[in-house]
This record gives sequence, C-alpha cells and structure tokens, in this order.
Amino acid sequence: MAKNVSNRKANVKNKRSHALNATKTKQNTNLQIHRNESGKKERLSVREIRNEKKKEKAA
Repeated sequence: MAKNVSNRKANVKNKRSHALNATKTKQNTNLQIHRNESGKKERLSVREIRNEKKKEKAA
C-alpha cells in the first residue's frame, strides 16, 4: 500500500450557470503512486514528482 505523502489539498471553486447560480465543486489533486529512492511507494502529486525529477537532474 502506498503511503500518502503529499500535503496538498483540493481546490474549492464555484460553478456558475447562465442564471449565475453558484454551486460549490471540488477540483482534486492529481495524486500518482511513485517509488522513491529507497524503493518504497508513496502517493505524490504530479507537480511534486516533476519537481523531484528537476532537482535530481540539476544535482
């Protein structure tokens, strides 16, 4: 089982109809299962995975 490492939360927004009625909706984060350097599985957002790859490439 992958451990949820990400601390990001869902965005809350209003959907607007033509009559300008506001309905609350959630936009969830894009969590993916990723293996870290030690081989353990973790759930990270795609943004965090991309930032990790950039840091590894720069180092």
